[in-house]
Amino acid sequence: MSTPVDDALARAEGLLGQLNERREELERLAAADDVDGDAAVDLIAELAELARQIEGELTRARNLADADG
Repeated sequence: MSTPVDDALARAEGLLGQLNERREELERLAAADDVDGDAAVDLIAELAELARQIEGELTRARNLADADG
């Protein structure tokens, strides 16, 4: 049976996987001969949002763990 802390960490891990996929996509885009600036900006915005969500889940997990003592 998972705990709320485990659930928050699992969500953070899933989001981290998404972040890594987007980062790899950005690297491929940057390596292209004809870089699409708009696509790069969109990917960077997605990376920032995913990072914010990961931070939120980690903060939630930490707070839950602290509350459990």
